[in-house]
Amino acid sequence: MMFNWLSLVTGLFYIVLGIVVIIYKFFFTILEPGVAYAMGGLLIVYGIFRIYRAVAKIKKSKDEE
Repeated sequence: MMFNWLSLVTGLFYIVLGIVVIIYKFFFTILEPGVAYAMGGLLIVYGIFRIYRAVAKIKKSKDEE
């Protein structure tokens, strides 16, 4: 159960990281704008996917109880 909540927090972290990469165009090195937008977008999409998966698992575990 704790893993599901940790997955939610991790998903939020990925979304915030994606936004930071898009705004500052930096991820361990200075990025070109196109690369920054693509990488930031992928990080945001992955964060949304992690949150969706965690919410689905939390709902499933509550239904089983």
